[in-house]
Amino acid sequence: MLKISDGEFLVRLARKAIAAYLENGSRLPPGGAPKHLMEPRGVFVTLESYPERELKGCIGYPRPQGPLAESVVEMAVEAATGDPRFPEVTAEELKNIMIEVSVLTVPEPIEAKDRKKLVEQVKVGRDGLIIEAGRQSGLLLPQVPVEQKWGSEEFLCQACWKAGLPPDSWLKPGVRVLKFQAQIFSEETPGGKVVEKKL
Repeated sequence: MLKISDGEFLVRLARKAIAAYLENGSRLPPGGAPKHLMEPRGVFVTLESYPERELKGCIGYPRPQGPLAESVVEMAVEAATGDPRFPEVTAEELKNIMIEVSVLTVPEPIEAKDRKKLVEQVKVGRDGLIIEAGRQSGLLLPQVPVEQKWGSEEFLCQACWKAGLPPDSWLKPGVRVLKFQAQIFSEETPGGKVVEKKL
Protein backbone atom coordinates (compact mmCIF):
# COMPACT_ATOMS: atom_id res chain seq x y z
CA MET A 1 0.00 0.00 0.00
CA LEU A 2 1.24 3.45 -0.90
CA LYS A 3 1.06 6.34 1.55
CA ILE A 4 -0.61 9.66 0.77
CA SER A 5 2.88 11.20 0.53
CA ASP A 6 3.68 8.70 -2.25
CA GLY A 7 0.46 9.60 -4.06
CA GLU A 8 1.26 13.30 -3.73
CA PHE A 9 4.73 12.71 -5.17
CA LEU A 10 3.30 10.82 -8.18
CA VAL A 11 0.57 13.37 -8.92
CA ARG A 12 3.01 16.29 -8.66
CA LEU A 13 5.45 14.36 -10.88
CA ALA A 14 2.71 13.86 -13.48
CA ARG A 15 1.93 17.60 -13.52
CA LYS A 16 5.62 18.54 -13.82
CA ALA A 17 6.08 15.99 -16.62
CA ILE A 18 3.17 17.40 -18.65
CA ALA A 19 4.29 20.99 -18.09
CA ALA A 20 7.87 20.23 -19.15
CA TYR A 21 6.70 18.45 -22.29
CA LEU A 22 4.23 21.16 -23.30
CA GLU A 23 6.72 23.96 -22.67
CA ASN A 24 9.81 22.58 -24.40
CA GLY A 25 9.14 19.02 -25.55
CA SER A 26 11.43 17.52 -22.92
CA ARG A 27 10.85 14.26 -21.04
CA LEU A 28 11.28 14.83 -17.34
CA PRO A 29 13.44 12.30 -15.47
CA PRO A 30 11.66 11.10 -12.29
CA GLY A 31 14.29 12.62 -10.02
CA GLY A 32 14.01 12.18 -6.28
CA ALA A 33 11.64 9.22 -6.45
CA PRO A 34 11.83 7.00 -3.36
CA LYS A 35 13.15 3.51 -4.05
CA HIS A 36 9.73 1.83 -3.65
CA LEU A 37 8.25 4.13 -6.32
CA MET A 38 10.81 2.75 -8.80
CA GLU A 39 9.37 -0.76 -8.56
CA PRO A 40 7.37 -1.90 -11.60
CA ARG A 41 3.61 -1.22 -11.28
CA GLY A 42 0.72 -0.75 -13.66
CA VAL A 43 -0.57 2.83 -13.65
CA PHE A 44 -3.10 5.11 -15.33
CA VAL A 45 -3.08 8.90 -15.49
CA THR A 46 -6.45 10.65 -15.89
CA LEU A 47 -6.97 14.33 -16.75
CA GLU A 48 -10.23 16.18 -16.04
CA SER A 49 -11.25 19.77 -16.65
CA TYR A 50 -12.02 21.93 -13.61
CA PRO A 51 -14.66 22.68 -12.48
CA GLU A 52 -16.68 20.81 -15.16
CA ARG A 53 -15.05 17.42 -14.41
CA GLU A 54 -14.99 16.52 -18.10
CA LEU A 55 -12.50 13.85 -19.17
CA LYS A 56 -9.58 15.30 -21.16
CA GLY A 57 -7.34 12.23 -21.38
CA CYS A 58 -6.75 8.85 -19.75
CA ILE A 59 -3.95 6.47 -20.68
CA GLY A 60 -1.93 3.91 -18.80
CA TYR A 61 -0.23 0.57 -18.48
CA PRO A 62 -2.59 -2.18 -17.26
CA ARG A 63 0.40 -4.31 -16.25
CA PRO A 64 3.82 -3.38 -14.87
CA GLN A 65 6.01 -2.12 -17.74
CA GLY A 66 8.82 -0.45 -15.86
CA PRO A 67 9.56 1.63 -12.75
CA LEU A 68 6.36 3.24 -11.44
CA ALA A 69 7.68 6.82 -11.36
CA GLU A 70 8.97 6.52 -14.96
CA SER A 71 5.64 5.06 -16.08
CA VAL A 72 3.82 8.01 -14.47
CA VAL A 73 5.95 10.45 -16.48
CA GLU A 74 5.30 8.55 -19.73
CA MET A 75 1.57 8.10 -19.18
CA ALA A 76 1.03 11.68 -18.00
CA VAL A 77 2.49 13.00 -21.27
CA GLU A 78 0.49 10.43 -23.26
CA ALA A 79 -2.76 11.35 -21.47
CA ALA A 80 -2.15 15.02 -22.31
CA THR A 81 -1.01 14.59 -25.91
CA GLY A 82 -1.67 11.06 -27.14
CA ASP A 83 -5.25 10.08 -26.23
CA PRO A 84 -6.93 9.79 -29.67
CA ARG A 85 -10.34 10.62 -28.17
CA PHE A 86 -9.36 14.18 -27.23
CA PRO A 87 -7.42 17.16 -28.61
CA GLU A 88 -3.97 17.69 -27.13
CA VAL A 89 -3.90 19.67 -23.89
CA THR A 90 -2.22 23.07 -24.18
CA ALA A 91 0.04 24.69 -21.59
CA GLU A 92 -2.71 27.26 -20.96
CA GLU A 93 -5.35 24.53 -20.44
CA LEU A 94 -3.15 22.70 -17.94
CA LYS A 95 -3.90 25.44 -15.38
CA ASN A 96 -7.54 24.27 -15.37
CA ILE A 97 -6.97 20.51 -15.38
CA MET A 98 -7.01 18.15 -12.42
CA ILE A 99 -4.67 15.15 -12.44
CA GLU A 100 -5.45 11.71 -11.06
CA VAL A 101 -3.00 8.81 -10.78
CA SER A 102 -4.31 5.25 -10.33
CA VAL A 103 -1.68 2.71 -9.23
CA LEU A 104 -2.82 -0.80 -10.16
CA THR A 105 -2.42 -4.26 -8.69
CA VAL A 106 -1.44 -6.99 -11.15
CA PRO A 107 -4.60 -8.10 -13.03
CA GLU A 108 -5.85 -11.60 -12.14
CA PRO A 109 -8.11 -13.76 -14.32
CA ILE A 110 -11.50 -14.58 -12.86
CA GLU A 111 -13.23 -17.76 -13.93
CA ALA A 112 -16.45 -19.65 -13.32
CA LYS A 113 -17.82 -22.87 -14.82
CA ASP A 114 -21.14 -21.06 -15.09
CA ARG A 115 -20.10 -17.79 -16.74
CA LYS A 116 -23.14 -15.99 -15.29
CA LYS A 117 -21.50 -16.39 -11.88
CA LEU A 118 -18.66 -14.04 -12.92
CA VAL A 119 -21.00 -11.25 -11.78
CA GLU A 120 -20.60 -12.47 -8.18
CA GLN A 121 -16.80 -12.13 -8.41
CA VAL A 122 -16.84 -8.49 -9.51
CA LYS A 123 -17.31 -5.90 -6.76
CA VAL A 124 -18.16 -2.35 -7.83
CA GLY A 125 -16.13 0.14 -5.78
CA ARG A 126 -13.20 -2.26 -5.45
CA ASP A 127 -12.43 -3.86 -8.81
CA GLY A 128 -11.39 -2.64 -12.21
CA LEU A 129 -11.94 -4.88 -15.23
CA ILE A 130 -10.05 -5.99 -18.32
CA ILE A 131 -11.78 -7.93 -21.10
CA GLU A 132 -9.56 -9.74 -23.64
CA ALA A 133 -10.57 -11.61 -26.79
CA GLY A 134 -7.83 -12.29 -29.32
CA ARG A 135 -6.25 -8.92 -30.13
CA GLN A 136 -9.15 -6.95 -28.71
CA SER A 137 -9.06 -5.69 -25.16
CA GLY A 138 -10.81 -3.12 -23.05
CA LEU A 139 -10.09 -1.75 -19.56
CA LEU A 140 -12.23 0.20 -17.12
CA LEU A 141 -10.76 1.60 -13.90
CA PRO A 142 -12.52 0.90 -10.56
CA GLN A 143 -13.78 4.49 -10.31
CA VAL A 144 -15.75 4.29 -13.59
CA PRO A 145 -18.68 2.06 -12.51
CA VAL A 146 -19.01 4.07 -9.27
CA GLU A 147 -19.20 7.36 -11.20
CA GLN A 148 -21.63 5.85 -13.74
CA LYS A 149 -23.72 4.07 -11.05
CA TRP A 150 -23.42 0.67 -12.76
CA GLY A 151 -23.99 -2.71 -11.12
CA SER A 152 -21.57 -5.60 -11.62
CA GLU A 153 -23.35 -6.99 -14.70
CA GLU A 154 -23.53 -3.61 -16.43
CA PHE A 155 -19.85 -3.09 -15.57
CA LEU A 156 -18.95 -6.36 -17.34
CA CYS A 157 -21.06 -5.38 -20.37
CA GLN A 158 -19.47 -1.92 -20.59
CA ALA A 159 -15.96 -3.41 -20.37
CA CYS A 160 -16.89 -5.57 -23.38
CA TRP A 161 -18.08 -2.46 -25.26
CA LYS A 162 -14.73 -0.82 -24.43
CA ALA A 163 -13.00 -3.80 -26.05
CA GLY A 164 -15.13 -3.37 -29.18
CA LEU A 165 -17.08 -6.54 -28.43
CA PRO A 166 -20.82 -7.22 -28.06
CA PRO A 167 -21.86 -6.43 -24.45
CA ASP A 168 -22.66 -10.04 -23.55
CA SER A 169 -19.24 -11.32 -24.68
CA TRP A 170 -18.15 -11.91 -21.06
CA LEU A 171 -20.50 -14.91 -21.05
CA LYS A 172 -18.51 -16.61 -23.83
CA PRO A 173 -15.84 -19.16 -22.76
CA GLY A 174 -13.12 -17.83 -25.11
CA VAL A 175 -13.25 -14.31 -23.63
CA ARG A 176 -10.85 -13.61 -20.72
CA VAL A 177 -12.10 -11.53 -17.81
CA LEU A 178 -9.52 -10.10 -15.42
CA LYS A 179 -9.91 -7.88 -12.38
CA PHE A 180 -7.53 -5.61 -10.51
CA GLN A 181 -7.63 -3.02 -7.77
CA ALA A 182 -6.17 0.48 -7.64
CA GLN A 183 -5.05 3.16 -5.24
CA ILE A 184 -6.33 6.43 -6.66
CA PHE A 185 -4.64 9.73 -5.88
CA SER A 186 -6.30 12.90 -7.14
CA GLU A 187 -5.95 16.67 -6.98
CA GLU A 188 -8.94 18.44 -5.40
CA THR A 189 -8.28 21.47 -7.60
CA PRO A 190 -5.70 22.00 -10.39
CA GLY A 191 -2.28 21.87 -8.69
CA GLY A 192 -4.06 21.79 -5.29
CA LYS A 193 -4.25 19.34 -2.40
CA VAL A 194 -3.78 15.66 -3.29
CA VAL A 195 -6.13 13.16 -1.64
CA GLU A 196 -6.58 9.41 -1.85
CA LYS A 197 -9.94 8.76 -3.46
CA LYS A 198 -12.10 6.25 -1.59
CA LEU A 199 -14.76 4.67 -3.78
